[in-house]
Amino acid sequence: MPKNGDKPIHGLVSDKNFIVANAVEKILAAPKLPARQERDMLKKRNYGKVPKYVNKIKAEIEDEYNLVREMQIEEQNERDRQRMLMPEEERQELIAALKKKWEVLMRDYQKESHHGKLDTIGKKSRKEVIEADMDQVEADIKKLQKNYIFVDTTAPSTTFF
Repeated sequence: MPKNGDKPIHGLVSDKNFIVANAVEKILAAPKLPARQERDMLKKRNYGKVPKYVNKIKAEIEDEYNLVREMQIEEQNERDRQRMLMPEEERQELIAALKKKWEVLMRDYQKESHHGKLDTIGKKSRKEVIEADMDQVEADIKKLQKNYIFVDTTAPSTTFF
């Protein structure tokens, strides 16, 4: 390799045939070692089989799903135990009592509206309260008209389904 301060030699000519020289060099060179061959993955003994860790994870997930399903079934059973079918006699008694209550409210309503104008706030509010009570009684009677009525035994007030 020339040094930094060396001047180039001009007019240097070589008789070397580079093509023949390269060919001879390659022929005489030691053969290259074969490159590391990749293993044929298709011939592995566990080819196509699911790894053990995947089966383990699948089993854990299935166990969790089963646990959740069991909990949901138990919750539904508990809700079903808390409801009972209302006896027909009790349903008819409730309807009769609600109709009587509605008649009493209707009489009170007619008295309020019959006595003239609703000129005071008290008269107006009494009329509104009676109307709201009548609407509620009508809604309860409508709920009790269904064939099957289930009563929630855990609720503090009676709830119909």
